[in-house]
Amino acid sequence: MAEPAIDQRLRQASFPGMCPIEDALELLSTAGIEERGAVFTRREVVDFILDLVGYTPDRPLHEKRLLEPSVGHGDFLLAAIERLIAAWKARAPDAPATSLAGCIRAVELHRASFEETRGKVGALLRKRGIASRDAKQLVGAWLTQGDFLLTPLSGSFDYVVGNPPYVRQELIPDALIAEYRARYRTVFDRADIYIPFIERSLTALAEGGALGFICADRWMKNRYGGPLRQMVAERFHLKIYVDMYDTPAFHSDVIAYPAITVIVREKPGRTRVARRPAIEKTALDYLAAMLLATQAPDPKGPVKEMAGITAGAQPWILDSSDQLELVRRLERDFPPIEDAGCKVGIGVATGADDAFIGPFKELDVEDDRKLPLVMTRDILSGAVQWRGLGIVNPFADGGGLVDLGKYPRLRGYLEARKDQIAKRHVAQKAPANWYRTIDRIYPELTWRPKLLIPDIKGEAHIVYEGGKLYPHHNLYFITSEEWDLRALQAVLLSGIARLFVATYSTRMRGGYLRFQAQYLRRIRLPRWADVADGIKKELVAAAQKGDVSACNSAVFRLYGLSKNERAALGGNGE
Repeated sequence: MAEPAIDQRLRQASFPGMCPIEDALELLSTAGIEERGAVFTRREVVDFILDLVGYTPDRPLHEKRLLEPSVGHGDFLLAAIERLIAAWKARAPDAPATSLAGCIRAVELHRASFEETRGKVGALLRKRGIASRDAKQLVGAWLTQGDFLLTPLSGSFDYVVGNPPYVRQELIPDALIAEYRARYRTVFDRADIYIPFIERSLTALAEGGALGFICADRWMKNRYGGPLRQMVAERFHLKIYVDMYDTPAFHSDVIAYPAITVIVREKPGRTRVARRPAIEKTALDYLAAMLLATQAPDPKGPVKEMAGITAGAQPWILDSSDQLELVRRLERDFPPIEDAGCKVGIGVATGADDAFIGPFKELDVEDDRKLPLVMTRDILSGAVQWRGLGIVNPFADGGGLVDLGKYPRLRGYLEARKDQIAKRHVAQKAPANWYRTIDRIYPELTWRPKLLIPDIKGEAHIVYEGGKLYPHHNLYFITSEEWDLRALQAVLLSGIARLFVATYSTRMRGGYLRFQAQYLRRIRLPRWADVADGIKKELVAAAQKGDVSACNSAVFRLYGLSKNERAALGGNGE
């Protein structure tokens, strides 16, 4: 699921034709491979997913219905057709080929891909001995060119399989995203387009029917996935989850963290979990047998079984059971970090860093219109090493923007860069406020001691800043009126921060975690007044030394961790 490039044609709010939705679909039907979020799945993975949902030739597939909502180049469709023909010839050889017309429904928006796949399907059918006339009839019955989210579907399906498109909302024309929002309740917040694909596919399942998708796992934990998680928890069974991170599951590299999910329209139950299988037929055949076995999995084997993963709209926790138990215990016994007297925030986004940010001493504005700025590169060493940058502050202390007439140097500085600043979306929405940064700047934050945390890191990277610099938007910060920040730094340098962030965050390529505010706020923390004086001193000393082992030792006592809990956190249990 590669991050698609932004094409300005696809972001426009209106279209020249009489029907904005049709115009939007016309643009998308001819879009490039990145713009439409197309990633193609290797055959070994396709066969694995078909096995997991039960679409196998030993079953009466000629009596079943399969839906493929995003055909692409036919990776799933062609494999499914081969299985369907094998089942038909084995079980109903006297039935005419045209009796299979209702067995498959496949949809593809991109016109060139549709035509290519239609040709492949016709060739495959003729190769399997089906007369050209019958093959043409089946192709016409099976394949539809159009938007799956708007295409009428009749009846229900026993199987839905595929790799739905990964397209950010910014790339969907306004008229089209409005239509999606009207039709699908899971198009929430900044949900990517695969979210309504999953919703509609699940809705189309017959009782006992199974969906098998490979796609980004972000919806399983992110805020925008909440309504879809709620839907699954209430009406379906998350039967199988296979972590596909760092596996060559696709014909191209992906940035997002992919996973295979098998969701069945049946009473909720336990989930079987496997991780990072070898992409090789023998290994995947064996794993499929383990995931589908009637007996409970061997605790020492590659498949684990977990209960209670789906719980309303809550993020899915798919980590080891001992870590899950520790997270749940800490959530029961301690308040969230912000309820314990700490504040989590993110630094300023400008929308035009080249205009608003520069060497502090060279920013030609009034002295009270600029602030020293700390960025991710300033803290790479684990301590602040300021590179001397600053940010222009257009906000008045009491709120709102300053009157440029009272600040001639600021006015001259901004007007010299107006072309760059005014073209931002935030400026176009409110032309009179063209010179505001995206986020409001609160100068008093500069002078407050704070902990700085970069967005994406492999491990917790927590840096103490004594109150001299304003944070940039790639940095999250934590301040507190109650906790000693050095002691808090020790807590966050320990395995506690990574435990919570890894539990609730999505992982990026390279194993990196996103230490975002929404995940940091899930960390549980004792109240400072409840911490013993000896532990307070131990935490502060460990942070000042930068000794992660000492941080862990103090944190074990802070939370009263048992030997097994210490082991789950990554300690030696002592």
